[in-house]
Amino acid sequence: MSTPARKRLMRDFKRLQQDPPAGISGAPQDNNIMLWNAVIFGPDDTPWDGGTFKLTLQFTEDYPNKPPTVRFVSRMFHPNIYADGSICLDILQNQWSPIYDVAAILTSIQNGVAILNMMNILREYHFLVFLTNLKALC
Repeated sequence: MSTPARKRLMRDFKRLQQDPPAGISGAPQDNNIMLWNAVIFGPDDTPWDGGTFKLTLQFTEDYPNKPPTVRFVSRMFHPNIYADGSICLDILQNQWSPIYDVAAILTSIQNGVAILNMMNILREYHFLVFLTNLKALC
C-alpha cells in the first residue's frame, strides 16, 4: 500500500542514494520503508572523530508531518544522548518541520554530536568527563 508517508520516504531514499551528504548513510531495513538503519561518522576534530555510529529511524504514517523516532544502536558516550540511545535534538522534537528529509535528519544528528547542548544535559557524568577532558585540551 502506497501512502503519502511511504512515497515521501521512497523519495528521501532515492535522494540519499543519489546525493549522500558526507559522513552519513541510511537505508530502509529489510524492505520495510518505515524502519531505517543509518550510520554517521564522528565529526572531525571532536572526541568522536574516527568513530562509526549506527542508528535506527522509525517512521510513522504521520511522516513528514511528525518526526521519526531516532535511536543510536551503537553505545554513545555523550551528554545529550540517553543511555537507551535516544537523542535530545530540537529538530526531532519542538523544532520539527516537514521540510526535513532523512538526509537533513542524519546531518543534524551528526552536527549535534559535535556541539554540546548545554540546555539539555541528560547524563551528568558524561558532561563532567567531557568538561574535564576539554579543560585538559585547553
